[in-house]
Amino acid sequence: MSEAEGSSAPRTSSGFRTSTRAVPTMDVDAMIDNEKIIVCCGSGGVGKTTIAAALALRAAERGRQVVVLTIDPARRLAQSMGLTELDNTPREVAGVDRSAGGRLDAMMLDMKRTFDEIVLAHTTPERAQQLLDNPFYQSLSSSFAGTQEYMAMEKLGQLDATGNWDLIVVDTPPTRSALDFLDAPSRLGAFLDGRLLRLLLAPAKTGGKMYLKVVGVGLGMFAKVLTKIVGAQLLADVSQFVAALETMFGGFRQRAEQTYQLLGAPGTSFVVVAAPEAAALREASYFVDRLDADGMPLAGLVINRVHPTSAGARGLTAERSLAAAETLTEHEEHPLVAAVLRVHAERMRISAREERLRERFTSAHPDTPVAEVDALAGDVHDLAGLRDVGAALVREGVLGRVG
Repeated sequence: MSEAEGSSAPRTSSGFRTSTRAVPTMDVDAMIDNEKIIVCCGSGGVGKTTIAAALALRAAERGRQVVVLTIDPARRLAQSMGLTELDNTPREVAGVDRSAGGRLDAMMLDMKRTFDEIVLAHTTPERAQQLLDNPFYQSLSSSFAGTQEYMAMEKLGQLDATGNWDLIVVDTPPTRSALDFLDAPSRLGAFLDGRLLRLLLAPAKTGGKMYLKVVGVGLGMFAKVLTKIVGAQLLADVSQFVAALETMFGGFRQRAEQTYQLLGAPGTSFVVVAAPEAAALREASYFVDRLDADGMPLAGLVINRVHPTSAGARGLTAERSLAAAETLTEHEEHPLVAAVLRVHAERMRISAREERLRERFTSAHPDTPVAEVDALAGDVHDLAGLRDVGAALVREGVLGRVG
C-alpha cells in the first residue's frame, strides 16, 4: 500500500500505520466441531503440519473421531504425537484426553503404496502384476511430478468412504506452490489420458516388436524419432505400461472428479496457513483467490509464527529504544540495559513489518477470517505443544492475534 493510499490510517506508537477496519476472526472451534474434512494448505515451511496436528488433536479432545493425514517427509507430525513411525495405515495416538469420547488416529501418505493399492483394487491380478513390475510404472508411482498430490486426493477419498471418522484433517504436500494440491489430479489425469500415451499404446496393441510399423507411415516416423530420443527399451516399457493401465483410465478420472467435488461440498473447509512473510502471504493470497474462483469453502487464514508486541511496550518505539541504547553506550553505562533496548527495537521492527504485511493481505481480502499464532521459543515436539497451539488458535484478540 502506498503512502497516499494509507494516509488516512492512524499510526501506532511504534510508528507504523494500522487499520481501524474490523477483520473477522476465524471461529476455529465451530469449524472443528462441525466439519467433516479440513484441508490445511499453503506454501512450504509455514507450519502446515503443526497447525493440522493441533486442529486434529483439539477436535479429538472435544469429542470427535478424527484422523489426520500428513504428507510431510520431515516426519515432524510423528514426533509431535509421540509415534515412532507413521505409515499408510491410520494408527491411534496415545496420550489423547478421551474423556469427551473422542479419538485421534494419524497416518503418513505412502504414495507408491497408495498407487499400488489402486492398481490391485481396480484390475485383474495378472494385469496388476504386469503393471507393478513395469519399470516405467515404478518410476511414475514413486517420483513422477504430481503423483504425491494426486495420491493425497486418492487417500482422502478412501478415508472418507470408510465412514470411520467424524473428521478428516489433511496436511497438504510441502510443494513449491500451494495450488499444486488442486491442480495435480487433473494434471496427472491429463497425462495418463494424453494423446502422446495413446499413441504409445498402439505398439502394444500390434505386438510390441512392430512399434515402427503401426498406424501408417506418419506414426511410424514419429515412433522412429521418439525411439532415437528416449531409447527403444524405454519406449517399450512405456507402451506396456499404457497397455496395462488402459482399463484404469476412466477410474483415475472418475475418482479425481469425485474427490474434487467432495472438496467443494458442504462439510469441507480449507484453512490457508502462512508465515508473516511477504512470499508466504503472497502465496496465501493467490490460494484464497483460487479457492474463491473454484467455489471451494474457505474457513480462513492462519498466520503462524507471529511476533507480537505487548500493548504496554508500544510506547517505547524502535527509534526511542535505539536512541536510548546509543546514549547508554556513549556513557559506558548499563551495557545490559542497552542490549535489551536493542533487542526490543529489533522486535518492534519485526512486528511493524508483519503488521504491514498482514494489512496488505486483509486489504485485498477483507472478508477472509484470520487467526494468528505467536512464534514459539522452540519446535513443537509433543502433545502438550500441540494443545498450546490449538488453544492459541481460539484466543480472541486484535485480528485474531494471540497474546
